[in-house]
Amino acid sequence: MGTSGQSKHNAPEFDAVVVGASLAGCTAAILLGRAGARVALVERRPDAAAYKRVCSHLIQASGVPTLKRLGLLDRAIALGGVRSHLRVWTRWGWIVPPDGANPRALNLSRQQLDPLLRETALDTPGVEPLLGMTADALLRDERDGRVRGVVVHDRDGDVTPLRARLVVGADGRNSKVAELAGVKTKVSPHGRFAYGTYFEGPPPRGAPDASVWFLDPQWAAAFPTDKGRVFYAAMPTKDRLPAFRRDPERALTAFLADLPDAPPIRESRRVAALIGRLEMPNVRSEPVAPGLALVGDAAMAIDPLWGIGCGWAFQSAEWLCDAVAAPLAAGPAEERALAEGLRAYRRRWRRELMPHVRTIEPYAIGHRNDRFERAVYAAAARDSRVARRFELVGARASTPLGAIAPVLPRVLAVNLRHALSGRARFGPYRSGAREGATTGGAAGAAGAAGAAGAAEPVEAGAAVRA
Repeated sequence: MGTSGQSKHNAPEFDAVVVGASLAGCTAAILLGRAGARVALVERRPDAAAYKRVCSHLIQASGVPTLKRLGLLDRAIALGGVRSHLRVWTRWGWIVPPDGANPRALNLSRQQLDPLLRETALDTPGVEPLLGMTADALLRDERDGRVRGVVVHDRDGDVTPLRARLVVGADGRNSKVAELAGVKTKVSPHGRFAYGTYFEGPPPRGAPDASVWFLDPQWAAAFPTDKGRVFYAAMPTKDRLPAFRRDPERALTAFLADLPDAPPIRESRRVAALIGRLEMPNVRSEPVAPGLALVGDAAMAIDPLWGIGCGWAFQSAEWLCDAVAAPLAAGPAEERALAEGLRAYRRRWRRELMPHVRTIEPYAIGHRNDRFERAVYAAAARDSRVARRFELVGARASTPLGAIAPVLPRVLAVNLRHALSGRARFGPYRSGAREGATTGGAAGAAGAAGAAGAAEPVEAGAAVRA
């Protein structure tokens, strides 16, 4: 192992070193510190008030209990956090779950959320903040190669080895810790790009609930958040990129204004810099290795269209801490228990997340909905019980199979009843006047999907132009 610079410290000993002080890293540091472990929290940015700028900031309902466990939910709401459900526009109408039937998400800008988490982590007994430090290398046991710590340097180039029984990589997409560890990583392509920012103006219909447009395959969203602002975003397929390259703000505004049941984007005023990302490959890494665990985006940075990054950052950090906190706090004698804890974390990470990934990754390339998806969307727009189950999947409060399988007979019955009512139009699915530009009635007739009549569109809005 090679390092540069000159060390001016002896190698301190910790129970855990957490690399990255964003949502996942701060959650891990807080929970491990509260459990009695001594934790070094390493963060390359020296400013405790720093925050992630490229993020839609939605915390899905599945991640809100972790924030509550941290004791921060009420504080987040006091900062202006908005509790919301999810409304989804489809060509069959809006999918709106029954009021109060499901847990709610939280919308709070990262400018507010990140400092709240970091302040709490830095005030937690047992957590030693190391801001302005960058991880360069891993320390390994010469006998078995097990990770035994990290080497960090400060802005002056001074190098410090940090020894620990566990290294937690919480350093986000393209994790340096994952790269240094050499864990198995899978990268899959993404067929979309993203632009979005904050606007002030009239609230979109349905506020404070979030609104999402599934245009098959185009996508847009409106997230009401703190300070009366709305985060508007679009994730079109890459054939739409030239217009956004020429004038991103104009293209974003036009895209949103042309949505069916469009939000009041033209009556609103942009109040923050436009943010965008042109390349968003899905990156999934093996979440554990001997002496090492990955949480949040360091373990998996998956299609942001679904708004799962923040919630999974909270959840994965919590799962890890539940699995390893006790053996870490008990001391070096519990090495075997620590190894078993890491295996338990890996099992839960796979069990809870992979069923979602198997449905998310295919959609990320920008494909059109298949017959099964169209049948579910159509039934959810027509039936409140199916809508409730649909939101549970979107909120990641249930796996796709766990939520939808029990209501599959109802999906078929709802769509069949609709077909027999005489309102359904039959025929093959047709795209709009331009490839990828279809939305509601202007898209042309849509045929049966799954059950008869499932693909009948509602007459709502003209073809989207971008």
